[in-house]
Amino acid sequence: DGRAEALGDRRWQRLGRLELSFPKKLLVNAVIKYVKKMVPAFSIPQAKTYSEAISKGKSHPLRTVEMSLDDIAFLQYTGGTTGVSKGAMLTHRNIVANMEQINMWMRPFLQEGKEVVFMPLPLYHIFCLTVNCLALVKYGVHNIMITNPRDLPSLIKDFNSHPISIMTGINTLFIGLNNNPEFQKLDFSHLKFSVAGGMALQTSVAKRWKEITGTEIFEGYGLTESSPVACVNPIDGSGKMGTIGLPVPSTKIVILNDEEKELPIGQTGEICIYGPQIMKGYWNQVAETSKVLTKDGGLKTGDIGIMDTDGYTKIVDRKKDMILVSGFNVYPTKIEDVLAHLPGVLEVAAVGVPDEKSGEVVKVFIVKKDEALTKENVLAYAKANLTGYKIPKHVEFRKDLPKTNVGKILRRELKNQVSPSSSL
Repeated sequence: DGRAEALGDRRWQRLGRLELSFPKKLLVNAVIKYVKKMVPAFSIPQAKTYSEAISKGKSHPLRTVEMSLDDIAFLQYTGGTTGVSKGAMLTHRNIVANMEQINMWMRPFLQEGKEVVFMPLPLYHIFCLTVNCLALVKYGVHNIMITNPRDLPSLIKDFNSHPISIMTGINTLFIGLNNNPEFQKLDFSHLKFSVAGGMALQTSVAKRWKEITGTEIFEGYGLTESSPVACVNPIDGSGKMGTIGLPVPSTKIVILNDEEKELPIGQTGEICIYGPQIMKGYWNQVAETSKVLTKDGGLKTGDIGIMDTDGYTKIVDRKKDMILVSGFNVYPTKIEDVLAHLPGVLEVAAVGVPDEKSGEVVKVFIVKKDEALTKENVLAYAKANLTGYKIPKHVEFRKDLPKTNVGKILRRELKNQVSPSSSL
């Protein structure tokens, strides 16, 4: 016990030494705020600075607080891409369970103390927090944290400076790297595999990544409310591209209809997750909690999916993003995945817009990779590869698409920006 206590003390001492010295701290803060402009204007009157909190804490004695596995470990706020951000109450049991689930999935492919993991996601994001900061640190990995993944030149420089063996990221980041000539020149001999989460991984992106790096991207799935990992494709190559893989240990996935009844294999419905990683509920949001947690402890994800006979689940789309065209369900992800294969398309997002005849029609927003790309090219490709009612009626080219801090495309914001004059 004495050795363990001394080890713990030394770890906290090392953590304390991570604080920057005064001159360096001043310089770093100034560059981040005024040169790179990464700190938006904000005002939180009741908040205390980190230095104030540390200073005040020093004046209090350290007392032991008794905790149980069912006590709250984090109030982890959701991304708010489809509504208002909510605080998910994640317990110690939730987090420890998910760490063990992740480690069981990755264990055969990790060499303890020898892996270098590239993590272009902020630590406040649940994916990076649980996977990189907690689960992988248990294996003694060397995490390379990228604070601003949108700065591709700096990101590529950092990638090139380390023998990266594993990378985590989201679809939009992989798109950016796939289309960067400097990234294509790098040495990928140390890279074992990459893991995609946060949003659907497009098959064209995964295939192009394999061509460039010679390695696979394994798609996984989870939510803030599930701590987050629920499903992942097997790293041994036995998985199925275009799916979110199989449930991690001690986890069950079912597909529900609107009455919360389980649907047979092969039918489309809402994905529901059962497992020890499911949150306690939303902080001070009883009504919102009742909307997502079933009576038997399942988490209704709000994602539409379909499961095959082998137990692999494919994400069809977000329930709230579904487009209703003349009574037919149209899922934006399907349209985006098809159009992403069109040469000249860098990024694409599909939304539903009002229409007098059919209720809604599809509109796509596209960021060009090739300036020669035209609306006529897009529509011709869509007509050749999509069913009639799924073909976009409107096409708009943009220099960029609105995204969250971690790079997820905000369809809701695009939908709010729709104007008649911007349509075809």
